[in-house]
Amino acid sequence: MRKILLLSLFCLTAVYGLYAQTTYTNPVIPGFYSDPSICRAGDDYYLITSTFEYFPGVPVFHSKDLVNWEQIGYCIDRPTQLPRGLNIFAATIRYHDGTFYMITTNMMAEGNFYVTATNPAGPWSDPILIKAGGIDPDLFFDDDGKAYVISSTFILNEINLKTGESLTEGRKVWNGTGGRHPEGPHIYKKDGYYYLMAAEGGTEEAHMETIARSKSIWGPYDSNPSNPILTHCSFAGQGMRIQGVGHADMIEAHDGSRWIVFHGYRKLQAMYGGTHHILGRETCLAPVDWPENGWPVVNGNGTVPDKMTCPTLPLKPFASKSLRTDFDENVLGLEWNWLRYPVTENYSLTERKGYLRLKGSDQTIEDRKSPTFVGRRVKHMNFTVTTQIDFNPAAANEEAGLTILNNGAHFDILVKKSGGKRVLFSRLRFGSVVYESKEAVLKPGPVRLVIKGDPSAFTFLYSQGNDALKEVQRADPKYLSSETAGGFTGLYAGLYATGNGKACTSVADYDLFEYEGRD
Repeated sequence: MRKILLLSLFCLTAVYGLYAQTTYTNPVIPGFYSDPSICRAGDDYYLITSTFEYFPGVPVFHSKDLVNWEQIGYCIDRPTQLPRGLNIFAATIRYHDGTFYMITTNMMAEGNFYVTATNPAGPWSDPILIKAGGIDPDLFFDDDGKAYVISSTFILNEINLKTGESLTEGRKVWNGTGGRHPEGPHIYKKDGYYYLMAAEGGTEEAHMETIARSKSIWGPYDSNPSNPILTHCSFAGQGMRIQGVGHADMIEAHDGSRWIVFHGYRKLQAMYGGTHHILGRETCLAPVDWPENGWPVVNGNGTVPDKMTCPTLPLKPFASKSLRTDFDENVLGLEWNWLRYPVTENYSLTERKGYLRLKGSDQTIEDRKSPTFVGRRVKHMNFTVTTQIDFNPAAANEEAGLTILNNGAHFDILVKKSGGKRVLFSRLRFGSVVYESKEAVLKPGPVRLVIKGDPSAFTFLYSQGNDALKEVQRADPKYLSSETAGGFTGLYAGLYATGNGKACTSVADYDLFEYEGRD
């Protein structure tokens, strides 16, 4: 009897552990990680996002539970893959017959292409180009082994998977539901139907996810009478903390449950910024109910709160990592990015042990070419970034410092030479507007630079030696929001050096970078 009771308790615990209510927070991947796509290999899950002008491109994340994610690599990690430059739009990841595929659009040159890998952490192959028009291509593998590509044009092509060559004449299979800027289509097969899901409405507050289906992959596709299946452009969604939800991808978990990943953005507090958002579009997660021969229903009514309570897979979080970088290693971590391809000789982790050395070129951040800049995403509404710089400019054109930026607009706290003295000040640059604070004359030696952010203000501070931090400037965050700066990215914090039209003869040495965040 005792053995039977113990066995019963064990079974109940196992079932409860698998289907227990769990509370998790959206976004599950905070910060500028937009246009998510997901695939499964066994009980492992892999997710990628768009990256636009940042390099390396298309980060790859791994998870065991869909809630906790850890970055493991990049799909585009060497300039030789895309030698004419990169501007990477939305991507799709799929797993088929032991191979991972990532298909996307490079707006700089090649257009649509895909790369492959047997290990999702990389390395990934050189691109295989495809002639499909539009953006945001999807790769679908049918049960008979045929491969198909469809993009924002809703034109379907069968392709040769080895060459990328089209095997059929493209056919337009759907027109969407009439929403503007259709994008990010994905094809799924279930219960004998082909389902075609896409984002419509533009990636702002009118964003939504719609779906159609057909008995033939070539159509005609009939729209879901209950479209959209995901949107906050509704009475039910208007009060949600996260807005602009859409650009989604769905997955069947290894336990048979179904889920949707999508992006949305967290607005600044209404009293401070209204509809403005600064962190970019972030990856979120919600459950999907998809009955046999029916339509998928997202989280009951197509809206998703930031605090989710629902049954999940057993949670398997990853060990937390330090948010401080001391530059003691010879390579930077996966969290670091450059603006476009870096000029490698302008960066060194070995010339001065324990420091990141930057050599300013003639390029500036707003030049949109290849400035000397390296940074990481800001992931929290309340954050503090700190660095310590050792920089003695030889000429008035040379400067280096700490910056926060979004789509070419940037706010800096910097060290420069002025009137023969080494000085510090803050510069705010958004569009053609430039504002500079009063200069503070520096003592000899390193300088600690700090930027603190909250929904009401960015605050710029500095100190030297054992002195207390001194405030230099405050700025309204909405001027670095996507609504003001434009583009599709989000806030970065980073280190830079520039000669403002000339190459620097002086080097800037940074001996730490620390990020702290809370929401």
